[in-house]
Order: sequence, then structure tokens, then C-alpha cells
Amino acid sequence: MEIIKNILLVVYVIVSVVLIILTLIQSKDDSGLSGTITGSSTNNFYNQNKGRTREGRMKRATITLGICFAILAVVLSIFYI
Repeated sequence: MEIIKNILLVVYVIVSVVLIILTLIQSKDDSGLSGTITGSSTNNFYNQNKGRTREGRMKRATITLGICFAILAVVLSIFYI
């Protein structure tokens, strides 16, 4: 049981570090509230195919790692109770 705890802890640290790095290297492209007020168009080819770009893949990886981070946090908290 101790081996499983250590393996999960190492995976948790790796996921944490990669999640931090992915979050820091992403660019902020959203116009936020000002884009909502001015009515910027989001119906162009780039925004429709954003999931196929490098930024789209990074966003998807960030979401996946965030979910893994949350699941590992819960599992580790169960193991260490």
C-alpha cells in the first residue's frame, strides 16, 4: 500500500508541474468583457477551428490535466486519512 501512495504522489507532483507550465505558456487571446460589449465577431474560420490549432491542443491538455489533478487530490486524500 505504501508503494501505491508513493507512485500516486510522484504522479501528482508531475501533473502539478506540467499543469503550471502549460498554464503559464498559454497566451491570452480572449477579449473578455470589452469584446462582449463591442460585439466582436467570433464566427470566423479561426475561431471555428480553434481546437485543431496548437492553442486548442494546449487548452485541451490543460483541462485534462486539471481534471487529473483534482482526481489525484481526492484519491491521495483518501489514502492519507
